[in-house]
Amino acid sequence: MLSINPAEIPMPKLHEYLLSAVAPRPIAFVSTIDKEGNVNLSPFSFFNCFGSNPPTLVFSPARSGRTGATKHTHDNVLVVKECVVNIPNYDMLYQMNLAAHMYPKGVDEFAKSGLTKQESITVKPPRVAECFVQMECEVKDVIVTGLNGGAGNLVVCEVKMIHINEKVLNEEGDIDPNKMNYIARMGKQFWARIGAENIISVSGFKMANELGIGWDALPNGITHSKYLSGNDIARVASLNAFPTEEELNELRKAEFVQEIFSECKNDFAALEKAIHLRAKIEIERGSKPLAFQLLMLSEKSKK
Repeated sequence: MLSINPAEIPMPKLHEYLLSAVAPRPIAFVSTIDKEGNVNLSPFSFFNCFGSNPPTLVFSPARSGRTGATKHTHDNVLVVKECVVNIPNYDMLYQMNLAAHMYPKGVDEFAKSGLTKQESITVKPPRVAECFVQMECEVKDVIVTGLNGGAGNLVVCEVKMIHINEKVLNEEGDIDPNKMNYIARMGKQFWARIGAENIISVSGFKMANELGIGWDALPNGITHSKYLSGNDIARVASLNAFPTEEELNELRKAEFVQEIFSECKNDFAALEKAIHLRAKIEIERGSKPLAFQLLMLSEKSKK
């Protein structure tokens, strides 16, 4: 392992490590306004949602690593405590990057990027019409983490109004991640585009308040399997009970199980491999109880 003391390396290198490690990061495409009414639009990847009651977003327009100067977004929210956090998508990635250029104060990045202003309802800054989700916010606090280059300024926002393009909703009225065409920031000039092929569902996994038996309750033969990944084992450990003797006895009569035992005969290593690989297939199919029964049948066969 490369072990690094942040105080002992140059700040740009530290910045690079942090942004490459904490990734991918969602983007807050933030519109603000100054006291003269000049609109600013800029993206920030130091961003996330931090609560829903009240609905709270936090983003950080960090100081320039080169000059230590604050961003126009930061300066604006100190005088007009409002903003709109727009969620960008892939179809506007390069327009968004245009808005990220360091234009002089007072320049309208909507005009520079070719994006469309849409009037807000509860705040003065406009929304980005091309964004599927737009959140009008009141700025509750700005937390300064330092005064040197690279220091963060945490803008704590309370969401006052949410706008969602109906084209990204499913039949239940929920946001469909397959329709959002998300983008996310990584280190340097690396980005992620989140399409349907990148989206997985863990709907079959236990929620945090539903207790699984846990990794530590499983036999060593399962937790030290040569054929199962950590994710495979964790999915089995999420079940809340061991298979019963009746279930194992019934499974032992199944034709495909009898074939496995017949082919492996008295070779337990071969039997364990065959059963673990079949269990892996069942896990991938979502048949976790059957996979657990197979694995416990393998354990029982040791005796």
